[in-house]
Amino acid sequence: MASRVAHASTRRDTYPRQSVDVEHYRFAITLSDTTDRIVAEATVRMRLLTAGLTRVELDLIEATPARQGRGMRVSGVVLATPPRGGRAVAEPPPATPLAFTHANDRLAITLPAPSTSGQVVEVTVRYAGIPADGLLITANQHGDRTFFSDDWPDKARNWLPLIDHVADKATMEMDVVAPARYQVISNGRRMEQTDLLDGTRRTVWRESVPISPWLYALGVARFATQHVDDYHGVPIETWVFAQDREAGFHDFAIPSRDALAFYSERIGPYQYEKLANVQSNSVAGGMEAASAIFYSAGSVSGTRPVRWRNVVIHEIAHQWFGNAVTEADWNDVWLSEGFATYFTLLFIEHAYGRDAFADGLRASRAAILDLDAKSLPNYRVVHENLADMAKVTTRLTYEKGAWTLHMLRQRLGDDAFWRGIRDYYARHVNATATTADFRLAMERASGQDLKPFFDQWLHRGGVPRLEGTWQYDAKAKQVVLELRQVQATEPFTIPIDVQVIMPATRVAPTRIELTGRSQRFTIPALEGPMSVDLDPELRVLMDAKLTRR
Repeated sequence: MASRVAHASTRRDTYPRQSVDVEHYRFAITLSDTTDRIVAEATVRMRLLTAGLTRVELDLIEATPARQGRGMRVSGVVLATPPRGGRAVAEPPPATPLAFTHANDRLAITLPAPSTSGQVVEVTVRYAGIPADGLLITANQHGDRTFFSDDWPDKARNWLPLIDHVADKATMEMDVVAPARYQVISNGRRMEQTDLLDGTRRTVWRESVPISPWLYALGVARFATQHVDDYHGVPIETWVFAQDREAGFHDFAIPSRDALAFYSERIGPYQYEKLANVQSNSVAGGMEAASAIFYSAGSVSGTRPVRWRNVVIHEIAHQWFGNAVTEADWNDVWLSEGFATYFTLLFIEHAYGRDAFADGLRASRAAILDLDAKSLPNYRVVHENLADMAKVTTRLTYEKGAWTLHMLRQRLGDDAFWRGIRDYYARHVNATATTADFRLAMERASGQDLKPFFDQWLHRGGVPRLEGTWQYDAKAKQVVLELRQVQATEPFTIPIDVQVIMPATRVAPTRIELTGRSQRFTIPALEGPMSVDLDPELRVLMDAKLTRR
């Protein structure tokens, strides 16, 4: 694995690491209307980080009887030394055939000699087959044949030979030959589109910014395309099925530019060559492939309901968190999903107001409390040694991760929070980061020790569940508040605002800190209150039931 992930913690996921950093992939793929079989070549440029390596391994799902023959078969692997300094040569040296084995979905390639530290090699893998997954070849709702990738979280290996781990970011290009009636969308900038004499069309897309394998996108269909707008030179595009042209152009026109501007101004520059919203046939909701976001076929209706508007915002937020700054380890996937969920709410607060933001927080809290009580008790947002990729995310990764960011913002204040976010982004853009990296950025911004906060909300499970009573002591002129933490897990340390609502006057909330299983607090009050509310401004993730005694 690349040197940039060497700081990952010892609790990292179980993917087999190698001392290899892939720098660039070039995938040349031929698609057909007469078969689902793809014919392809993948050229992989990689840096060997240590001396003495005798082989490298790529992930590639093989064709087996258990898969009814679906999967890839490798016909050959060759090595050629990349041109020095990036300069082309008139007569490149002949490619050297390399020995390889393809078993257990790993393509092991034997190097011609033990490596030297820092050596750059380039291998080309020739292969073909019907994808078992990852590239879905099927008809859309209009009966048209389509080809769409679905690589999340580690399914790119079904159709591409690569190091299929979130941390190994590389630049890439897709060189696709398909029947000329199709348009082709992928990551980055379109470099070529040529109609060939045999009735096919060659389309080449190149992503010049390093991205993770699950972000590699390919969409091939009869598209209607629209240049919607530009933001500081970044084209904003819509790609929808030809039959959905009018509805799709309407639905994706907003809020893309406003979200792009908000995140660029608040966090840091957008990194990619375009922002394309793509109707697809391979995902159920949205998939944040870098620069070419895929949405389900049902995302287009001509009405753009709020639910789908928020999906668009969420996937655009991912272009910063998940795509540009990527978790170094699948255990830290909340750095992608929790961030995109909360930054969706931050844009909603900015664009649609505090009430809409608060509604989103309440809905998120309700989901967390329900999941914690029923299906996912004591779920930890930061995993430990994740081995089963089917468990890489749950809704708590999204919602509790987002609430953790919200509580951090409440603790630090807006200035320090945004200062820390910008620092975190600037230090790790186009690379990877861990939860510890994020904590350090927020500590630099705030001057606070945040380890207890991170440990409590991310590294342990459960949520605070409070039961309490209040009464007014007229003689002492104070509200007596008694609170108990009744969750099965250990007590949480949480600051809580208490709003005493008086008959005629407005009293500012009083901040208390709950640290034990049961505590008693007194709050001065010159007269008997009408009611007492906990956390009126939605600052703390908790379930609280307070009654008058």
